[in-house]
Amino acid sequence: MPTVYVGLGSNLGDRQSTILGALQRLRREATVEAVSSYYETAPAGGVAGPAFLNVAAKLATTLEPLAFEAVVRGIETAIGRQTRTPLDARPIDIDILLIDGLVADFGRFEVPHPYLAGRAFNLIPLAEIAPDVVEPRSGETISALAQKVDKRWVQRKARAVHFIANRQEEAPDVRLSLNRVGVSSVKHLIRLNVGGEERLFHGDFTMVADLAPDKAGVHMSRFSELLEAATLDVLNRREKPSRVEHLTEQIAREIVRSQGALRADVRLRADFGLERWTPVSGKRTEETYTLVSIAHADAHGTRRIVGVEAEGMTACPCAQLMVREHSLRELMDAGFSEADATRALDALPVATHNQRGRGGVYIGADAAFAEEIRAEDLVEIVESSMSSETYDLLKRPDEFFIVNKAHHNPKFVEDVVRGILARALDMYADFPDTTYIGASQVNYESIHKHDAFAEAFGLFGEFRRELRDGTHIDVKTDLATWLGTRPSPVVAL
Repeated sequence: MPTVYVGLGSNLGDRQSTILGALQRLRREATVEAVSSYYETAPAGGVAGPAFLNVAAKLATTLEPLAFEAVVRGIETAIGRQTRTPLDARPIDIDILLIDGLVADFGRFEVPHPYLAGRAFNLIPLAEIAPDVVEPRSGETISALAQKVDKRWVQRKARAVHFIANRQEEAPDVRLSLNRVGVSSVKHLIRLNVGGEERLFHGDFTMVADLAPDKAGVHMSRFSELLEAATLDVLNRREKPSRVEHLTEQIAREIVRSQGALRADVRLRADFGLERWTPVSGKRTEETYTLVSIAHADAHGTRRIVGVEAEGMTACPCAQLMVREHSLRELMDAGFSEADATRALDALPVATHNQRGRGGVYIGADAAFAEEIRAEDLVEIVESSMSSETYDLLKRPDEFFIVNKAHHNPKFVEDVVRGILARALDMYADFPDTTYIGASQVNYESIHKHDAFAEAFGLFGEFRRELRDGTHIDVKTDLATWLGTRPSPVVAL
């Protein structure tokens, strides 16, 4: 297996973290056998920007030189290097210094590196890990070459974050294999190409992967690094996806492809805004909702769902009925006839307690239908299933409108879920029976010290059969089954 020596440098951003990230990515394609200390160096040869951090690394790889060089350039791009101009500051720079004793010009690069003998920032870190290796053009050892260069602008950092090069040091103390590992609350900015314009979202990722047998003994921290690296690879691609479900699908596929996982599940939650107008005062607002996407990938392909979560309010029908019965008796005791008292109560909103609620709808459809699902339509389904929508900004007439609307439209938590299902089945009536739907609602109680919750899930065909035949289907298709995966925190909506 060829031995390759590389030099890594960074003079923008969190330099240590960036170099560690590059080494982690290199480790996906090669064995990292040794890494030097960090050295702080002044920019040389007219390069712009602040001081560099430099390290050298010894790698073993089965890749041919041109293939390895392509991997290196891909890592630079994935990490965020935007330019190849030699004198520009850069978040990462990876130079191939030596490949065994090879002397060759591959067109895109040469080995040994043509400027190695005069570069203190490469030679001094390299001499730390490979002092006796011979530079084949000069015939001198790296140690001898390092003695000749000007060392004044190269300072070893006494304290730095070290990269663990030896894979065996990562083996767990208890050698029991794991079935799956994952990470949650991984926050990244994501960019989607929506209608030809790039839009920014704050994404919260949760990922889980089933380990292949040859990876079943590694520490979870090791695999979580790889999951994040695969995510960044997708997020840093120049062509941005247009929908969140495309993004999660790409990440799940990348985890399976690059990490050799048997299967992978990825969930993304991202807040987004929609323009709204208050119901009476007509004030423009932007209300915040949550996009949800879950994707599964394995050797057979991918499946995905998309959904939204929205807030609203509900008015309790049970308490309202009790208040109505009490008010009817009081009106009759005050001399009103039962008919007049009933007519008055029919005309007026009756008091009850309210809940702020959060509802969700999640749909998984075949590719031919999935593009028809729009976030704003899903928001409409959820909000219209509650007693009333809510707004961040409300004037007094708007407050009256919302309260009056809610009290004329009381809902139990289970009523909301049934409403979500019915509206989705109606809106997407042309979708096939194999389409998945999930609906949920949480009501944050005002007079109780608990919250109320309801959910339903299944295939369109299962719910249609219940509506058509009046038959109760006890066991419906759950999300994990529809995706083709197993239950995990990722598929627990």
